[in-house]
Amino acid sequence: MKKGAGGELSQDDDVLYTEAELQSCVDKIELIDYHQTIDLNLPSGLKFHALNAGHVLGAAMFFIEIGGRSVLYTGDYSMEEDRHLMAAELPRYHTSPDVLIVESTYGVQVHASRAEREARFTGTIERIVSGGGRCLIPVFALGRAQELLLILDEYWRDHPHLQSIPIYYASKMASRALRVYQTYANMMNARIRSQMDLGNPFSFSHIRNLKSIDVNTFDDRGPSVVFASPGMLQSGVSRQLFDRWAGDPKNGCLIAGYAVEHTLAKEIMSQPKEVVTLEGRRQPLNCLVDYVSFSAHVDFVQNRDFITSVNPRNIILVHGAKEEMGRLKGALMLQYNKLPENKRPTIAMPPNEVEVKLIFTRRRSAKVMGKLAEAPTDDNDDQVEENKAKAVMEPREGDAVRGILVTQQNSSKIVAPEDLSTYTPLRVGSVSSRLHVPFVGKIETLRMFLGEMFRDIEETKEARDVDTDGADDEGIVTFSIGSQVKVIAGKTKGVATVEWDCSPVGDVIADSLIALIMHAQSSAASIRLTGRPCSHRAKKAREDDTDTQTTAEEHLRAVHQALSDQFLSVEATYEATKGTFEVKLDASDTASEESDGLVCTATVEFEDILDGTAKVTVECEDEKLAANVRGCVQNVVAASAPIAMN
Repeated sequence: MKKGAGGELSQDDDVLYTEAELQSCVDKIELIDYHQTIDLNLPSGLKFHALNAGHVLGAAMFFIEIGGRSVLYTGDYSMEEDRHLMAAELPRYHTSPDVLIVESTYGVQVHASRAEREARFTGTIERIVSGGGRCLIPVFALGRAQELLLILDEYWRDHPHLQSIPIYYASKMASRALRVYQTYANMMNARIRSQMDLGNPFSFSHIRNLKSIDVNTFDDRGPSVVFASPGMLQSGVSRQLFDRWAGDPKNGCLIAGYAVEHTLAKEIMSQPKEVVTLEGRRQPLNCLVDYVSFSAHVDFVQNRDFITSVNPRNIILVHGAKEEMGRLKGALMLQYNKLPENKRPTIAMPPNEVEVKLIFTRRRSAKVMGKLAEAPTDDNDDQVEENKAKAVMEPREGDAVRGILVTQQNSSKIVAPEDLSTYTPLRVGSVSSRLHVPFVGKIETLRMFLGEMFRDIEETKEARDVDTDGADDEGIVTFSIGSQVKVIAGKTKGVATVEWDCSPVGDVIADSLIALIMHAQSSAASIRLTGRPCSHRAKKAREDDTDTQTTAEEHLRAVHQALSDQFLSVEATYEATKGTFEVKLDASDTASEESDGLVCTATVEFEDILDGTAKVTVECEDEKLAANVRGCVQNVVAASAPIAMN
C-alpha cells in the first residue's frame, strides 16, 4: 500500500491494495476461540474450527469440513514448546483428513536441540558485548521477539557482570505487543501461567522499550544489545543500525529467525565482503554475522512425524522454497513407498497460482440413530426380569433397518419417525384431505362395488341426528379401507365423502375410490342392483344366488378370454360358480410329431366370489403345458380378487 506526498494513494501499478480496502478487510474480522465450531449453514455443509498452531500467540490451524470431505490447513506451525508457547496440537476426535495443506519451510533440514541453540545464542551475544561491540538482533515486533527477550532477560539476571550493558527493544509496536502478551497469558504454556501468579513475566528487568529511535542521535558509544524490526533487514530501524555498525569488526549481527531469499538478512548469512546500504553505496561487511534458528517453524523430523500422525489421504506442500519443497516431497515419497500402493497418499507441491484438482468418490453411508440403533434381545436373564428392564443390544450385520433417511449438509442418518424431532430439526406432520363426491345410488350398491375391489373393509354405522328426506335408511355408514382411507355415505343426501391422510399410497387409493363411486352410480350393474339387497361378504346366507352366479360367470369369462389369448383352441363350459376349460394343441405345436395333439383340462371353481378365492385344478399329460395353463389361470384369478389392504 502506498500514499502520495499529499496523503493520497498513488496510482502505481505495483500497489496491491488501498487503505480503504485494508480497512474494509479489518471490519470483516470476527473473533473465535480454539475448538469453537463455526457452521455457516450452507448446502455444502461448510464448517470449521481452529486448533492451536504454536507458531506465535494466537496462531491457528483450521480443520475444515465441506461437501462430506475434510481439509486440515496448518499454516505456519511449531511442534516444539518453548519458553512461552505451547506446541501445536494434533486434531482429535476426527478421522484422517482427506487433504492436508502443510508448510514446508525448512524442507529436510533438522534443527539443533533447543538447549544447544540457546547456549549458542547467549554465548555469541556475550562474546560481542564483552569485546566492546554492539549486537544487532533483527526481529519482527510480534512473534519470536518475545521468546528471545525472555531468554536474554533471564541470562542477564543469572550473569550480574553483564547487567551494566543495556538491552533495547526498538519497535514502534513494542509496548502494544507486550500488552497483548500480558493480556492473553492464559493461552500460553504452563510455565508462563504459573509465573503470572507471582508477577508479569513480560515485565523485563534488564530490557528497555524504545517506542521511537533516531538512529542518527542514538548513543551507541558503548556496548549494547538492540532488538530492532523488521526481521529481514529490508528497511526501518534494523536496516539503519546495520548500515551504521556493519563496518566495525567488534560489532555483530545475529539472525535468529527464518530469512527469505533475496533479502539482506539472507544475503549476509553467506558472509559477503561488501553490502549495499539503503543509500545505495557499497561498504565492507566487517562485523560478525551468525545465524541461530529460533524460527517457530517445524523442521523435517517434526513435520514428518506430524504428517504421519495425521495420516492424510492427500498432501499439498506450501510455504517453502522450491528446492526445499522438492527435497521434502522426495523424502516423504521414499517413506510412503514402503506402504501398499492403495494406502499411499498423493503429494503435490504446486507453484503459486496453480490450481490443484483432487477427485473424490462419493461416500454413501448413513448413521443409524435412536431406537433403530437398538435391537431387543431374547435374553431371559433373571436380573433383567427382576428389574423389568428391557435389555438391548446393537443390531447385527444383515438385520433390516426401516426408518426415515435424513440428509443434511452431506451427512445422512436413519431414524425412527418418533425420533425425528430428537436427532434432526424436522418434525413429523400430516396433511388430511376430504373430497365430496356426488353419489345418488344406494349404500348397498356402494358396498358391493367396494367389496369387489378391496378386502378387509371395516364398516361402522351410526344414526343420523337429523332426518334427511330421500336419504338411505341405513343411516351414516363409514367404510374404512385399511388405515389409509375412509368413505362416508348417508350423512348428506346425494354425497359420498372420501377422507384420507395424504401419502403416496393413500392418494392412489383415494383416486381409485373416487372413480369407483362415480362408476357405482352409472353402470348397468348398479342400476340392476339398486332394486334389491346385494350380496355382502359378511358370513350370512346370501339372499340372491342369481347375482352371485352372474358375478362368478363374469370372472370365469375373464379366465376364458385370457386362455384364448394364449392358446388357439379353448372350449369353455359354465355351471353356477364353476367353469371347465379344455385347451387343445395341434400336433405341430408339440414336441412329438406322432402325437395327434395335446388336451389340457382346467377347472376353476369360485368358493367365495367376493373374496376372490377359487379352487384351480389342471389335468394334462404334458407337465410344461400344465404349468403354463395353471399359471395363466391363477394370475387371472388373483387379478380379479379384491385388493388386500392389511
